[in-house]
Amino acid sequence: MIENYLQVLEQSMHKKTDILSRIQEINLNQEQILKNEGSVEDFGATIDEKEKLIEELSKLDEGFETLYRHIEEQLVGGREQYKSQIAKLQQLIVEVTEKSVAIQAQETRNYKLAQNYFTVGRKTLQKNRTTSKAALDYYKSMSNSQIVQPQFMDKKK
Repeated sequence: MIENYLQVLEQSMHKKTDILSRIQEINLNQEQILKNEGSVEDFGATIDEKEKLIEELSKLDEGFETLYRHIEEQLVGGREQYKSQIAKLQQLIVEVTEKSVAIQAQETRNYKLAQNYFTVGRKTLQKNRTTSKAALDYYKSMSNSQIVQPQFMDKKK
């Protein structure tokens, strides 16, 4: 029975590594979008996709923790009996941890790229507003220049 639980834990860890690999791919995609000044919609779509994967990861974590707590005492008592399966789980946990660290590094780089991307976008928007305002002011002043303003005329002579 414990063997079945250990297999489920192993499958859970494999699923986690697969999901983390997909998150790494999405992060690379986000990096390309930010570097190549892609559309905000594409960037938003990657965020939505990553959010779903993170929710799935959370569910896997909860299930793993619950199941592990359920069999923890039996595992500790029969450590020699389940030695190879425990070693495999430990190896998978190391893989998950390494991928998590790599993802955090990607996230940090992407955060800096996103800050730069949106700062440049804000500056461009501000420049466009200033240019539009100047053009509108010029248009208004040129429109008003053709109208002759009432003038005071001295009729004494």
